[in-house]
Amino acid sequence: MSIRFGTDGWRAVISDEFTFDNLRRVAQAIADYVLESDRPERGVVVGYDTRFLSDRYAAEVARVLAGNGLPVYLSQSDCPTPALSYAVQRRGAAAGVMITASHTQCPVDNPPRYPVRPGPGNGVKLKAPHGGSAMPAETARVEAHLARRQQQGQPPQLADFDQAVAAGTIRRFDPLPDYLARLRTLVDLAAIGCAGLRVVVDPMYGAGRGYTRAFLQEAGCPVREIRGELNPGFGGIHPEPIARHLGALAEAVTGDGYDLGLATDGDADRIGAVDAAGQFVDPHAILTILLRHLVEHKGQRGAVVKSISTTGRLNVLAGRYGLPVHETPVGFNHIAALMIADNVLIGGEESGGMSIQGHIPEGDGILAGLLLLEALAVSGASLAEVLAQIAAEVGHFYYQREDVTAPGLSKAELVARLLTEPPAALTGQAVAGVNNSDGVKYTLADDGWLLLRPSGTEPLLRIYAEGRTPQQVSELLAAGRRLAGV
Repeated sequence: MSIRFGTDGWRAVISDEFTFDNLRRVAQAIADYVLESDRPERGVVVGYDTRFLSDRYAAEVARVLAGNGLPVYLSQSDCPTPALSYAVQRRGAAAGVMITASHTQCPVDNPPRYPVRPGPGNGVKLKAPHGGSAMPAETARVEAHLARRQQQGQPPQLADFDQAVAAGTIRRFDPLPDYLARLRTLVDLAAIGCAGLRVVVDPMYGAGRGYTRAFLQEAGCPVREIRGELNPGFGGIHPEPIARHLGALAEAVTGDGYDLGLATDGDADRIGAVDAAGQFVDPHAILTILLRHLVEHKGQRGAVVKSISTTGRLNVLAGRYGLPVHETPVGFNHIAALMIADNVLIGGEESGGMSIQGHIPEGDGILAGLLLLEALAVSGASLAEVLAQIAAEVGHFYYQREDVTAPGLSKAELVARLLTEPPAALTGQAVAGVNNSDGVKYTLADDGWLLLRPSGTEPLLRIYAEGRTPQQVSELLAAGRRLAGV
């Protein structure tokens, strides 16, 4: 069986491709990759989320790594991906392994059969020494070791778990204290506490449970956590912090008169929010608030990095501040590459992953939520009021995405045609720029845009649009369908 890493690791359906046998093969290839690195003696940090069997999968990965003589630091309980990533960075480890499928129930790169026969998914995220996701060149080396061992018939090397623990090769640790200590250097705890904000936290039964609550309790902030108990089936919900999954959070906020609600996904690397009226506040808005806060209230400067499908509000606001903006393909690893190489103030993507200058190059939904609270505390305004202030400064923006099933769609042919036959104008606005780093994006003179991203693995076309009015967004989506012929 061919195992391939996507933009953020390997994901598959439990008991279908994600089996203990395949997991051991992946862990052995990671061990081979680490052993040829320049710091194998620094070991590997291993963590896991709350998903079904994640703790056992993590223990099995630890067995393989220890069987290859590598020191292993295994989280003593489920933990967020950003906490695991920070532990890798802080310990100077050779690598990190996080057992999680993040917010997904099935793999990201779904073969066509998955929409028909879905199943609970899990995955492996490989972390580099800097704490961010391993880059494609690094995962390619892991895949090469996988292929080599399969061709040569070499089985994984396994240690006895209890014996490895007794010998100190596998060491259990709690990532929470060090991670919270790190957040205290990035977030003004006193400001949040003094503001008296009343917050509902919703980890969606995921690995963020207890983390945001612990920080806010330390700040003296009135906080209530919902859906924070261990539930490997996520209570039947989809652990993605988007509007249609946050009804319970909206009810908790409005029912008891809280100021806002914060939600994180299954492994807490993504953020969503609701305001005091229970209205969903998407990552586009959160990123814009954080950029404004970092510049105007914290006096920080640097580049703004965003995925190609993320709001143009950031471009307009960054232009007002004289800050450069870089657009990347979808996937936080692309953002991370620039955060490592350049002076980046903030990086973020449409799906809710975001991080800031001086932190790990990794999406951190917990940090993003805390910074959002800090922004409100310093401004003295409500979440709805801050959004209204930003709209008065940069204008209104509206966003929508459609996923269209398109049998027979050829990604290469569609992209080639969209590039060779670009429209001169859309919705009465001149096309001011074309970006083909991930699909094809047409940017308009009024800062609206249309993006068409055909999947490379299934007959699916993702159409994104942002405009100055809801009508413009609808017209852009319709134009996208016409241009793609779907």
